[in-house]
Amino acid sequence: MSVGLEHYLILSAVLFCIGLYGVLSKRNAVVILMCVEIMLNAVNITLVAFSRYVVPTLLTGQIFAIFVMAVAAAEAAVGIAIIIAIYRSRGTVDAEKFDLMKW
Repeated sequence: MSVGLEHYLILSAVLFCIGLYGVLSKRNAVVILMCVEIMLNAVNITLVAFSRYVVPTLLTGQIFAIFVMAVAAAEAAVGIAIIIAIYRSRGTVDAEKFDLMKW
């Protein structure tokens, strides 16, 4: 039995659903940030799988995956910086306590 495109898409869908569940159900901002990273990795798996099975001679999926990794690294750095700043001022990383933008 060989591993086909549908196997990669199922893996990607499962990872994306796990990340989405974590984003929607968790209250800790660090865990939410990690779940967003899981969702981005699921997208990377899909990009590389489609690139490999649909257009194997081009590297478009791999190049897009590298761009997504760069954006994810920047997002993680900025997100951690924001979480640390909020923790210093509020003393918690509970997402329900973040009311800085409310009137």
